[in-house]
Amino acid sequence: MKILVTGGAGFIGSHTVDALLADGHEVRILDSFEKPVHLKGRPGYIPSEVEVIEGDVRDKAAWETSLKGIDAVYHLAAYQDYLPDFSKFFHVNSVGTSLLYEVAVERGLPLKKVVVASSQAVYGEGRHKCPGCSGIFYPDIRSSAVMDKGLWDHRCPRCDRPLEVQPTDESRINPQNQYALSKYTQELIAVNFGRRYNIPTVAMRYSIVQGPRQSFYNAYSGACRIFCLSYFFDRSPAIYEDGEQVRDFVNIKDVVAANIAVLESEKADCEVFNVGGGRGYTVSEFDATVRKVFGKESMTPRIPGEYRFGDTRHILSDLSKLKALGWKPEHTPEDSVREYMEWLKGQVDIEDVLDYAERKMKEMEVVRKADLKGDKP
Repeated sequence: MKILVTGGAGFIGSHTVDALLADGHEVRILDSFEKPVHLKGRPGYIPSEVEVIEGDVRDKAAWETSLKGIDAVYHLAAYQDYLPDFSKFFHVNSVGTSLLYEVAVERGLPLKKVVVASSQAVYGEGRHKCPGCSGIFYPDIRSSAVMDKGLWDHRCPRCDRPLEVQPTDESRINPQNQYALSKYTQELIAVNFGRRYNIPTVAMRYSIVQGPRQSFYNAYSGACRIFCLSYFFDRSPAIYEDGEQVRDFVNIKDVVAANIAVLESEKADCEVFNVGGGRGYTVSEFDATVRKVFGKESMTPRIPGEYRFGDTRHILSDLSKLKALGWKPEHTPEDSVREYMEWLKGQVDIEDVLDYAERKMKEMEVVRKADLKGDKP
């Protein structure tokens, strides 16, 4: 098949491109090469046999050009940041997706499959259970009043015990920020238009994807970039809250395998799937993994009593639905860190951009200081 990959120069996109080429497909990329993700322009890892179109998914003409002669689409281009430019999230992630279907329907394009990149963020805090009364809850975002006191855990509304995270399946949605809302809107557009106009469509809710090619310059790109760069430069990273928050890390190889699996499965059509790592890790556990891989066990992270407003306390995806197609995660966070470290070693002119990202988030009051001296339950 001839396959279009939007965002094909990015992290998930470029690895998906490599896999498609290995499977014998022709590949075309549509990418805007937007800064800061592509601060130094077009990356050198894009294979020479790939056709590259520089353009924006918000531009209908770019879609019209890119979709010519295409059999399937991986729509992986997305906008994510901490900036309060709310409209851009929806213009890129939601309106950009609607333009894909608008062009396909107007031109009667016989697309065999469209795979869109959604996010675990659509769940908000996800499913939790009380270890005391066994109640199941889907808590809302923690308020700044609670976070300012350093009260990190969600508590049971019945017996006031700290809630424990449970795997969240695809059935319950609770998006809490502009990124999550725009991704859920994207899902609704894609799956419903796909069903209505007979365009087989799949939405993939990725958890925290890790591995080589994660941009140094994207402040939103998460724990792997932050911790690996910190120890690479012999610096102690800051851990927000108390380090006990649970995250769902998934290796890029497993994400690509999931992308390929749904391309080849009719059972995936018009469905939504979680794509995660299979178990939860605390941020402190992940930090210990990075220190082990980088040989920095003697160093310790900073825990300054700060938090990122809007962060979830715990989140973990239930993978049962995707596993039913024969997929399962094969790699660990240690694999991801080791692969990222090896990739780092091969880069030139690596810049220490951590201060800039942290300063930017503090200026926007995304990172805030908690008062840890008050009474706690």
